[in-house]
Amino acid sequence: MKLLLTGAFKYSQEQLNTIQSLGYEVTFVQDERVPLDIDVSEFEAVVCNSLFLYNDITRFKNLKTIQLTSAGLDRVPLDYIKKKGIKLFNAKDVYSAPMAEWVVLKILEIYKKSRQFYKNQDEHNWDKQRDLLELTDKTASIIGFGKVGYEVTKRLKAFDVKVIGVGRRKIESDLLDEYYLIEDIDEVLDKSDIIILTLPLTEDTRHLIDRNKIKLMKEKSVLVNVSRGGVISQNDLIQQIQQGKFLGVALDVFEEEPLNKDCLLWDFENVVVTPHNSFVSDKMSERLFELIISNLSMSR
Repeated sequence: MKLLLTGAFKYSQEQLNTIQSLGYEVTFVQDERVPLDIDVSEFEAVVCNSLFLYNDITRFKNLKTIQLTSAGLDRVPLDYIKKKGIKLFNAKDVYSAPMAEWVVLKILEIYKKSRQFYKNQDEHNWDKQRDLLELTDKTASIIGFGKVGYEVTKRLKAFDVKVIGVGRRKIESDLLDEYYLIEDIDEVLDKSDIIILTLPLTEDTRHLIDRNKIKLMKEKSVLVNVSRGGVISQNDLIQQIQQGKFLGVALDVFEEEPLNKDCLLWDFENVVVTPHNSFVSDKMSERLFELIISNLSMSR
């Protein structure tokens, strides 16, 4: 069974040997972000991230399995995959813990004015801040309550935060204080101190958070996005920040990446920008390889 691996994951020789021991004939391509100049018609399985943004999937005539190294499904042609009955696995469980830690970290940095204290330290300035906030009894709404949202909720509960989940389907969770369907999101935004976006990017969710949704939010709320940049209208967000909205905004994802050096988001004092890095941890590679092996084994 022929398998194509890409540089979306850094394999050790031992790991490659493990994959080959499953009975796969392995081809490795380092850069998946260019059109491949090899015959791909015989590959039955692929492990990749953004390969199909740069390569026509119809060239892969015998493809039966795709294992993504990303949690999102916005980089593959879903309609074609469903039509052809190709098995599709993502890596949603791999990154949930570090992403949840990042979310809580950034909320606390905003509430505890960490940026100001770092600035004071650089300037050797002993200046106490008296307007710090605590998480106790705050209300946080998680828009897109999946695995990441679940992990965020577990951590926020340790701080006595009221957590509201918002999703596409009805669910029951002992962790949540309330749950709403996504079509009722407006009922949630105006009573949330913290809004956390963990939903996938689809046609329905693109620019879900626009000017009208932002206006419903509390003036001094905190907005956190670790999903995809496209779920927020970036222009609307910038405009609302300029008008004094938000205590703080923490963004790890953007409509265009890398974020343009001239983008205004870099310069707002109440905005935290990180380069799509919230998923990284010391356990990430181990978890991802275990997932790859598990799904490749099932696909034999």
